[in-house]
Parts: sequence; structure tokens; C-alpha cells
Amino acid sequence: MPHDHNVDAHYDYIIIGAGSGNSIPTPELDDKSIAIVEKGLFGGTCMNVGCIPTKMYVVAADTALSAADSTKLGLDTQFNGADWKSIVQRVFHNRIDLIAKGGEEYRRGPETPNITVYDQHASFVAPKTITTGQGNEQKTISGDTIIIATGSRPSIPEVLAASGVPLHTNETIMRLDEQPKSLTIVGGGFIAMEFAHVFAALGTKVTVVNRSPLLRTLEPEITTRFNELAAQRFDTRIGRTVKSATSDDAGVTLVLDDDTSVTSEAVLVATGRTPNGDQMNLASAGIEMREDGRIKVDDFGRTTAEGVWALGDVSSPYQLKHVANAETRAVRHNILHPDNMVPMPHDHVPSAIFTHPQIATVGLTEQQARDEGHDVTVKIQSYRDVAYGWALEDTTGIVKLVADRVTGKMLGAHYMGPQASTLIQQMITVMAFDLDVREVATQQYWIHPALPEVTENALLGLDFEFPEV
Repeated sequence: MPHDHNVDAHYDYIIIGAGSGNSIPTPELDDKSIAIVEKGLFGGTCMNVGCIPTKMYVVAADTALSAADSTKLGLDTQFNGADWKSIVQRVFHNRIDLIAKGGEEYRRGPETPNITVYDQHASFVAPKTITTGQGNEQKTISGDTIIIATGSRPSIPEVLAASGVPLHTNETIMRLDEQPKSLTIVGGGFIAMEFAHVFAALGTKVTVVNRSPLLRTLEPEITTRFNELAAQRFDTRIGRTVKSATSDDAGVTLVLDDDTSVTSEAVLVATGRTPNGDQMNLASAGIEMREDGRIKVDDFGRTTAEGVWALGDVSSPYQLKHVANAETRAVRHNILHPDNMVPMPHDHVPSAIFTHPQIATVGLTEQQARDEGHDVTVKIQSYRDVAYGWALEDTTGIVKLVADRVTGKMLGAHYMGPQASTLIQQMITVMAFDLDVREVATQQYWIHPALPEVTENALLGLDFEFPEV
């Protein structure tokens, strides 16, 4: 047990962060004393201000967008506006807030008598020793094993942070009292593009300010097409940065680096996220950080301090909930089975962007595959070339598959269009189970005329070297 500090309580396990960290305690740990430290809402970013509520807004936005203009289907429909308060009520008061509250009450309740909840900020004061608190009472606690799962927070560019103007992030924008008539979004990544879609579809005038093309890390064919479509929906100020910001009764005015300006009722900053390790005085516990701000962990999730582990956004190269959940399972296994540890699950990590059109990706881009020395074959397949694409009247959707000509291995899959996040799952399976793509297209049925035919046709379009019989 650590010394030199007056410790109020000692635990077998301390878990800092109740997002994915909250699922560490399973029945295997029922006989262990556990402290859970969470200064915010139980459920973390994903549950409270991230993936889950945003997708509930996206479904409303998708519905509004399809209603706004269905003339291409021979229909006369229209979108008459959003009941913003009703949407907020449906998402948060009827669903998200109840789950977060229930999660905390469960951990505080008689069902988990071995768990103690602390609700103040956690900061290390010595190896395996932290200060935190309950209510207004400060406590110092220690643990044999500590798991850091404190996530990340929105990054605010200095010029905006110093300006003093009212700003929103993903943590506040969905709970606005009123839907803004106009919104400027600073940023061009997936969070920015999901909210741009949501607010534009619900009737807000959206301006996007970003220093580089939107979604610039995707395959160039998808990035280019997406930027063309975004420019038709939003006022896009690409290649621009914010020089200054002021606010008055009319809203917030941003002056850009070309001396143009944009005024809107609200500003959403979505310029990336910062891991929260820098707020925890890690050095006092011998826990090292990487230059990019993540906590340094090895292949198994161990930090540089013995008995201290980290997982999720605070340490992971992937800021994705499904990765944090998988890392949680790995770390729990490794703590319980130190002689049979499993590496952090970072192979074939997929991601999806629920903007419009929807985008999903897994594996290598074409350029990455070539850089790694693969003999690459590529096929770009348009949605409009398959029957269900006709039914959708889709003219912009594409699938890009990247494979190795010699081995028949799938290297990457990239989708932009309706149902992209669902369609890609077959290709994730192909990669995860190391299937030979030369057989995948032809040795199973593809339901006609369902949308997965766009994948089938893309597979059939790949150019392989078939081994001589």
C-alpha cells in the first residue's frame, strides 16, 4: 500500500471514468473492493454527448431531408419544420438522461455492495494514489490496480477560446433551448459533418469554416465527391481559418483570414478532441504520456507505472466507442489472466460517419496499400449501377474496394452512400476472418435486387491473378 499520504480508503481496483470503464466490473470481480470515479455523467461521451444521441438526431435529419424533396420518386412531400424542444425531449429527457442516471444509481445501490462511487475529479498524488471526493468532501484513495478510462474532451482553438464569445461543442449543441436559425461550424471532421447534416436538414442555415477540404483523410474519390455535395447544402468556407471573433445581439461574428466574415446565431467548434490524461497529474504516479497527449500504454494496455492500465480515448489511437469497448474487454481479461494476456484489439478497425451521404471505411486506403508494397487492384462501383440504386435514384454513392492481386486478400473497403455503415459489415467480416476475396463474390448468394449487390459487383470488378490450376 502506498505511503507518505494519509489514505482514506484502499481498494483492490480503482476505475477512473464511467464510460467504457463502467463495464470493467463483472461478476468475476464481485469479491473485490472497487472504487469508480466519475465527475460527469455515467456512460461517458458516447452515451451522453456523442455517438448515441447524435444518431438519434441524425435519424430525424435523414427523415426531414427525404421529406423535403421526393419529386425524383414522383411524390409530392415537404418538410414543414422541426419541433426542436420535442426532439430534445425525445433524445435526452425520455432516453439518455434516464440511462445515465440509472447507471449511476445502480453502481451506488445495494446490487453492487463492493463498489464505491466518487464524483469528483481524480488527480494522482503518488503511485497508485489519487485525490478525489464525494460531494464536497475531498478524499485520498489508493488501489492495487488502477484503470484510467477518462476519455477526451473537445479542443477549442486558442483564437476562439480567448475571444470570450459564446461557443458550443458537441457537449452543449444538442441541448440548446431553441434551434438556431443560423449556425457556423468550425471544423471539417466527422463530428462537424454530422452536425452540419443534422442542423441543415432541420432547417438551420449552416456555414462551415475549415482550413482544409472536409473529411480530408478519406479516399480522395470520396473526399472530392463529399466536398462537392457539401458545397450544395452548406456555405462552405474551405481553406479558411478564424482570425477573430466578436458577439452582439445579432449573434457571433467570425472574421476569417481572408478578411471576410460570417455572422450566425450560434457557433459550434468541432476541431478535434484532446485526451484527458493531461488533467490528472500523471507524472507523480510515474505514468508517461506520448507527445500527442495520449497516455503511453503497451500492447496489452499497461501504462509505464506498475499496476496502472489505460483504455479508450485517453490512450487509444482510435477515438471510437467500439474500440474503447473492445479495449475494455482486453484489459479486464489481462488483469484477471496475467499469464495469458491478449493484445489490444486494433486490427481491422472500422468507422462510420453519419452525415449525408453516409460514409463508412475499414482498412487501408489505396495509397496506403501501395506504400506498404502490395500489388494492388482497385474497383470503384457506383450505387446507380445496381437495381436498388435505381430504386433510390441515387446518383452519388460509390464503393471503393482495395485488394491484393496476388493473395486475394481484402486490404480496404470504403463506402459513401445510403446504408454505408451497414453495407460495410460484410467487408469487415471478410478482413477479420482473412477470407479469399476471389471466392467471396462467387461462392455465396447475394440477394437480388438488394443493395449489397453494389458490393458484389465491386468484388467482381477486382482484377486478380488467379493461381494456375
